[in-house]
Amino acid sequence: MADSRSNKRTRSQLMQRKKRIEELIKSAYSSDNDNLSQFPQFQIYNKNGLSLFLKPGRGDKLSSSLKQYIQKLLKVNMEGPFGAEWPEKEKLKRREMSSHEALYIFVYEVPITPDTEASVIGFVHYRFTIEEDIPVLYLYELQLESAYQGKGLGKFLMELVELIACKNCMGAVVLTVQKQNTSAVNFYLNKLRYNISAISPSKVYQQMGVIGEEKSYEILCKTFDHESKAVLEES
Repeated sequence: MADSRSNKRTRSQLMQRKKRIEELIKSAYSSDNDNLSQFPQFQIYNKNGLSLFLKPGRGDKLSSSLKQYIQKLLKVNMEGPFGAEWPEKEKLKRREMSSHEALYIFVYEVPITPDTEASVIGFVHYRFTIEEDIPVLYLYELQLESAYQGKGLGKFLMELVELIACKNCMGAVVLTVQKQNTSAVNFYLNKLRYNISAISPSKVYQQMGVIGEEKSYEILCKTFDHESKAVLEES
């Protein structure tokens, strides 16, 4: 009888946890939750000779010009790191970018004159989702044109991403990086202090004692609480 009551409590606790996480994700996606507006200090970037401003976006509301820009920049930045995998990955990324779950932060250059149209120079694509029963912000893309790289903008955007994750009670920021993209690997692991996640293929194969199996990518994470750390970093 005691075991039965204990099992019922456990099931009830699991259901309550599942419901709480689902409500967190739903709240993060609510139409009145403009993640960028909550951080006015991150709406402009005036450093290292750059004068930029940020605007939010959503996958199912992208203009045709923004879709074309995303496709072009992804090809320029990612065709090399993906190598032979790129044609298939490009198709997948085209489908992903227009999803209603795809949230964006677009970076624009401030026009020189009032009658000049602002030009986009990069973007962040992120989503709120669940990994190993942990609510996370999953960073799908952080893409900048080459002329704007190496000027602190990437770190600035990642600080914003992490603030958005914490504001929405996510347990971690999770992202996938191609091993061939060595500059990105160094950026996340060494400059931003991300860790290779316990759910990354290299860690999973190591735990299983599998030798000779390798994937072209790693899954990285930065956790914000003990539970998320235990699951996503230390499992």
